[in-house]
Amino acid sequence: MNAIISILLLIYFLSILSISSSQPGETCNNLEDGEDTCSTSPSNNKMLYSIILPTYNERDNLPLITQFIHDTFTEAKLNYEIVVVDDSSPDNTLEVAKDLQKIFGTNHFQIVSRPGKLGLGSAYSAGLKKSKGQRIILMDADLSHHPKFIPQMIDVMDNSTNKKVDIVSGTRYARGGGVAGWDTYRKLTSCGANFLASFLLNTGGASDLTGSFRLYERDAIELILPSIKCKGYAFQMEILVRAHKAGLKIGEVPITFVDRIYGESKLGANEIIMYLKGLLQLFFTT
Repeated sequence: MNAIISILLLIYFLSILSISSSQPGETCNNLEDGEDTCSTSPSNNKMLYSIILPTYNERDNLPLITQFIHDTFTEAKLNYEIVVVDDSSPDNTLEVAKDLQKIFGTNHFQIVSRPGKLGLGSAYSAGLKKSKGQRIILMDADLSHHPKFIPQMIDVMDNSTNKKVDIVSGTRYARGGGVAGWDTYRKLTSCGANFLASFLLNTGGASDLTGSFRLYERDAIELILPSIKCKGYAFQMEILVRAHKAGLKIGEVPITFVDRIYGESKLGANEIIMYLKGLLQLFFTT
């Protein structure tokens, strides 16, 4: 256990050094009543960002991604809340989430507990219903998506020159983006899936159709989410297809996707089959 804690702390400090030292200017107290115990530096930006994190067996990753999010938003002087949607993880992720809620407070940390694995789309819907933010961020809880890219995504949304940007997608496949930690099979699978989707579907030129790290205006995701039919990895692809069809503008920010360190990937044969079915369904119906 001590070795695991040491590794987690090492990863944390390396990540902080990679995005420049943070001077958060706040203190957090661990109180039993779970009320907001973090005193944040004042900010003129009243926008609230809700970060929805679906979890299943992420007890080792959740404390780290929570701290990374907290540090990123504190340094940028932005208001945030994390909404964890846990599907009865057998590794007791829910108990870890409850401990984090006591540390960061209910203003910054909300929990939705569900009775079993009910699917990614419904997890986002449950998180959206619980959230209060004017803007919504969807990202993975397994440290594949680093929050250091979020300020760049916000900048794209805030500073568009022509038409208002409704969705900003973190992309692995634009210049400056990439992946780390994948073997050749995983790279070929991802690139092949993305190429097929780009070739067969009309998404307005989006470069990463299967990625899940995105920033949404709340009204945009509330418009799209109820119409999504696909499951698994095709879910992310359908969001961009429906968004383009609805006339929404999609911006992009290059990101580095890092393979998970703790836990197991959810990608398997069933997920690949579900993706292909979803791709064909969208090809013939959109």
